[in-house]
Amino acid sequence: MTRALSAAQRRVVEGADPVTGRLRGTEAQLAALVKRGLAFRHPRPPHDHFLTPAGHRIREEVPEAAPEPVPDAGVFAARVGGEVEPAGDGPARAREVHSAWQGLLELRRMTHADGAVDRPCDWERAHLVRAAALALEAAGHRPASGDRDGYRVRATPQPEAVAVYAPDTAALAACAATLERAGWQAGEYTEPRTRARYLLASPRRV
Repeated sequence: MTRALSAAQRRVVEGADPVTGRLRGTEAQLAALVKRGLAFRHPRPPHDHFLTPAGHRIREEVPEAAPEPVPDAGVFAARVGGEVEPAGDGPARAREVHSAWQGLLELRRMTHADGAVDRPCDWERAHLVRAAALALEAAGHRPASGDRDGYRVRATPQPEAVAVYAPDTAALAACAATLERAGWQAGEYTEPRTRARYLLASPRRV
């Protein structure tokens, strides 16, 4: 499907906001993407254009698009815990996280048929680790970094599930409560070999 796009259209898709899917381009380019079902025009002013779930999938398939933002690439990336060079703390980071979370809620509202914001959207299901990490960081949980204890979100072999680790039982329970409020379902499990407790979390569908 990407081969059917012109080079200019591909650049518009690649340049979409990684969280909200907001597009920038000429009216002709945006109209062409709408016609292909890859974008939609928001009904409310200022009538911006956004990627549809199909458009997000196409964006992920574009070879030139980086699959995961890196901390020094100038693109927001939720902290999953254990980053070698984590983004700095402070008011600037807090504003970035808040903005990203609000953008994600808006994406939920726009892409769910009923306008719901209480459950994850397709983008989150395609980026499970980053989505869960954003929910945790936006709620004020501290990611593990260097010598500092904190949460760690990791991929698992199970479809639509991530593992969340925390320093202690109380922190793990707090992470579970945050994820459940964010539209995830989470249960505590124990690793057979290490006996470490962790959460297995997956996006709620209804």
